[in-house]
Amino acid sequence: MPDNLQQATRTGFGRFLIAVYAVFAVAATSRSIVQLTTRFDNAPVAFLLSAFAAVVYIIATVGLARATEASRRVVTVSCIIELVGVIGIGTLSYIQPQDFPEPTVWSHFGSGYVFIPVVLPIAGLWWLRKTRQQ
Repeated sequence: MPDNLQQATRTGFGRFLIAVYAVFAVAATSRSIVQLTTRFDNAPVAFLLSAFAAVVYIIATVGLARATEASRRVVTVSCIIELVGVIGIGTLSYIQPQDFPEPTVWSHFGSGYVFIPVVLPIAGLWWLRKTRQQ
């Protein structure tokens, strides 16, 4: 891939995406560390899902920033996992609220984070498609 197309992933709107993913990586990591270390017994599945979301956000942040062909593939997979996760957990948190006694990053489609978790993977996939080699 030519350098200018490779760089496109991390320029313009890509910089914004990297910044948002970085904020979510820090927020989800911090939240899950606190939850896992202080209240793990209250909702272990929910708290482990928050930790998983943090890992996905970290991978997406690093992948978008690296902007290589391999990292683009990794980010694509992480965005798909993120989208499936937020839709699946979001749906389950409404259908079976007893399974989520405490919220995760993806509970209720990310309502605790102004629904950004449901929009972010769509924006990431769109940006990857927009900046791919033609």
